[in-house]
Amino acid sequence: MNRLAAFACLLLLAGTNCLAQQSSSSTQSPAQNPDREAQESSSHDTRIDISPPKDDAKNHPNSKSAVADLEAPEPDTTGIQEFHPWNPLKAAKDVEVGDFYFKRRNYKAALDRYKEALYYKDNDAIASFRLAVCQEKLGDKAEARKYYKQYLKILPEGQFAKDAHAALDKLAKSQ
Repeated sequence: MNRLAAFACLLLLAGTNCLAQQSSSSTQSPAQNPDREAQESSSHDTRIDISPPKDDAKNHPNSKSAVADLEAPEPDTTGIQEFHPWNPLKAAKDVEVGDFYFKRRNYKAALDRYKEALYYKDNDAIASFRLAVCQEKLGDKAEARKYYKQYLKILPEGQFAKDAHAALDKLAKSQ
């Protein structure tokens, strides 16, 4: 029993010593603790100068042509395009909320939600069709035609294709 108690005390003493060493090593500077230096980020350090020496071109005259193919090409700025955020989940939620407003005959609010859905997901067929219906209900026949055609361009044989064709025929006759 005495041996067991002595062994437990020895283990407790060794554990306490290890914890004391660990806490003292974590408060040391990186120069005093090389293990900590390997763990820390160097992003706080000053920038390193990687520019070539002043006489590099004179000492190595052909070095520019050797690395010319490795340099990044000039970016093409002639066809600059703007990007919209693409978020199909937000677009689906906007369609859902638009349907909520549409069922309550608040076509203006539904219209805004369907437009927002198309902002987050271009060429969304359902949002295009329902936006066209809203435009028609609000009396904007030109916009309604535009979105019915957009729906038919996306899904020519889609779920609402017959309704879109019928609406386009009706709008053409009322013109």
